[in-house]
Amino acid sequence: MKFSEQLKAGVILDNPIFMQTIGLCPALATTTSLSNAIGMGVAATVVLICSNVVISALRKFIPDKIRIACFITIIATFVTMIDLALQAFVPSLAASLGLFLPLIVVNCIILGRAEAYASKNKVLPSALDGVCMGLGFGFALVLMGFFRELLGAGTVLSGLSTLLPFLSFIPAEGFAIPGLSANPAVMMILPAGGFLMMGFIFAVIQKVMAGKEDK
Repeated sequence: MKFSEQLKAGVILDNPIFMQTIGLCPALATTTSLSNAIGMGVAATVVLICSNVVISALRKFIPDKIRIACFITIIATFVTMIDLALQAFVPSLAASLGLFLPLIVVNCIILGRAEAYASKNKVLPSALDGVCMGLGFGFALVLMGFFRELLGAGTVLSGLSTLLPFLSFIPAEGFAIPGLSANPAVMMILPAGGFLMMGFIFAVIQKVMAGKEDK
């Protein structure tokens, strides 16, 4: 499969959140703001790529009977590295993501790609699969995080300058949107808001897909 086809599948056709509906726990819990969504998306993508590469490289040496345990051990190693790095360099993001950062170890997307793809393919295709699926996961989180922050807090890009220091020109509290910032729909940054936003996005996707089938 060409990289362009893998990318299209990972981001759109087989998007892990919107199409496969796996890994929903972090998608619902960490998308209260765009900065949190980007942080979780990048962390999960790095773990996905690294674990795919290592698992693919060791696929012929891992005994079949203990493969899941080996996969989890490999994934947990990279998650621990990412967790410690964030605590050292971006402590605010690590605190915001909280328990959901170490829970990447049991993320269905990462374990699923290890079992379904990395354990059966060579290193380079497995790395590309990690990139594409990670981008798809990150895209879903960013989309949800942007709209939940916009509607629930009336701001955009809050905390982004802390996450990405080269964006220091962006205020730490983000940019307030007139009208929305005065009367935000606070429910959208609460747990129920995550379910509502995901439901709205699913509805739009189904509408678009139904329109394409009609044509």
